[in-house]
Amino acid sequence: MPGGAGAGAGPRDSGLFAFGPARLGGHVGAPLYRGRMTLWQAEPLPLFQTPEWTRVVGVFDLETTGVDVVNDRIVTAHVGVLDADGQVVDARDWLADPGIEIPAGAAAIHGVTTAHARAEGDPALRVVAEVVEALGALFAAGIPVVAYNAPFDFSMLKYEALRHGVEPIHSPAPVIDPLVVDKTYDRYRRGKRTLSVVAEHYAVPLESAHEACADAVAAGRLALALAEKFGPWMPPTLDELHTRQIAWARAQAASLSEYFVKIGRLDATAAPLDGAWPIR
Repeated sequence: MPGGAGAGAGPRDSGLFAFGPARLGGHVGAPLYRGRMTLWQAEPLPLFQTPEWTRVVGVFDLETTGVDVVNDRIVTAHVGVLDADGQVVDARDWLADPGIEIPAGAAAIHGVTTAHARAEGDPALRVVAEVVEALGALFAAGIPVVAYNAPFDFSMLKYEALRHGVEPIHSPAPVIDPLVVDKTYDRYRRGKRTLSVVAEHYAVPLESAHEACADAVAAGRLALALAEKFGPWMPPTLDELHTRQIAWARAQAASLSEYFVKIGRLDATAAPLDGAWPIR
């Protein structure tokens, strides 16, 4: 998402990603900041049963120099693991020197200035490679990764990897995107769908918004809250949930494009919004 690892040079590594599928109860890293059914409906799970994937989830967030996933750069990153209660199992944060100026507007959002990133950040190549490796370890272990507005973070990481000669994650899976899930199961709720607004709606605390670690953990807890509320109607398997989100995101982008044309925000002859998910 467009928080920072903030103070201190380089990543704080608490042992995350040294685990295989069995190592999920390890040391917790540096302190973390602590409807209505409208579309497809599956055969309900037994009442009060939450999906099995909620036992452990990965979380991922980026803060960047801007919102252009092709040309902007990563400033801070967070990858972590939460248990079924939303408690942090393990975590790692990165602060990068992006190699370009951090615009004042972006610094005002996530709090990292160009001077701070240059003085305290690790080289962008190292950060990008380590974030790709960390996420790859989660996917290899079969752990779903939660990312709010996933196409932004995964696409930004892909283009940064290509820029620095790192093999990118071309098809991240399985991914859970609370933005897509919330818009599916509570389609007509009025108001914004930013992370802070949606987290508040589901009573998920979000302190230090726009810090990568705070946003990532809140997104993970939001995914768990959505599973608790809508679990009986969710697809029964993680793979099916991932696949369904591809279709849901495409439909949501098409609907938003139609609305933008209707209100004059998008020209009728312009290309519709890109609904590709979870990466573009």
